Amino acid sequence: MKFRHLILAFFLLAAALQSCVIMSPKKHKALLAERDSLAARTTTLEDQVAKLMADTSKIRQELAQLKANYASLNKNFDASSSKVTQLSSDLQKREARLKEVEEILRKRDEATNALKEKLQKALLGFQQSGLTVDIRNGKVYVSLTDKLLFPSGSIVIDEKGKQALKQLAAVLNKEADINIAVEGHTDDKKIKNLGQIKDNWDLSVLRATSVTRYLTETENVDPHRLTATGKGEFQPIDPAQTPEALSKNRRIEIVLSPKLDELYNLISK
Repeated sequence: MKFRHLILAFFLLAAALQSCVIMSPKKHKALLAERDSLAARTTTLEDQVAKLMADTSKIRQELAQLKANYASLNKNFDASSSKVTQLSSDLQKREARLKEVEEILRKRDEATNALKEKLQKALLGFQQSGLTVDIRNGKVYVSLTDKLLFPSGSIVIDEKGKQALKQLAAVLNKEADINIAVEGHTDDKKIKNLGQIKDNWDLSVLRATSVTRYLTETENVDPHRLTATGKGEFQPIDPAQTPEALSKNRRIEIVLSPKLDELYNLISK
């Protein structure tokens, strides 16, 4: 608008001068042309100024939005960074605990293998009579067929069986950190004429308790370390119906497992 005011002032001055000075038609025409040119350029400049002002306003709005977005992203980044730090700390703790668990399990496996070797040496003379020692699921299983321990249909341990259990107890009494489970197993044949023993459940339980009593009362194994259970006919080694398979299924299994209190305490943290 200032440009327009200046041009009007110029033309008023020119008109005043014209009234005092007589111009030739040629000069007058040139002056009018120059006036029109200045007016056109003034309009163009005003349009450009208006456009620049509009562009400036738009850029300011975009800049404000970019600043707001940056602030939001920065806030989210700080929150994400904090979360990543926490997750990283949790992962390190879990990895440390995993290493502890793996180390405990490694020690358990070493102890289990060492126990198996000791038992195999101590019970070497009975292995041809149906005694086996093996490792399953981190536990040592000492399996004794019924013919090694009991007369047919009986729950009273015979002398050969007592000798095997005596050798076993000598090892167990030196391994205080071993839990002991005595499991009685039978074949699937019905019990006949055994008086107080009504079925295979009875036979398996009573044979397990007979072994448990002998180990605790005669061989002085700490009774707090033992449990006695009867499995009946329901966990056979061999499902066949041959005499050999049935003989394998009639057995006492003494399951030896290292105490894992340290592991349980670690897992429960």
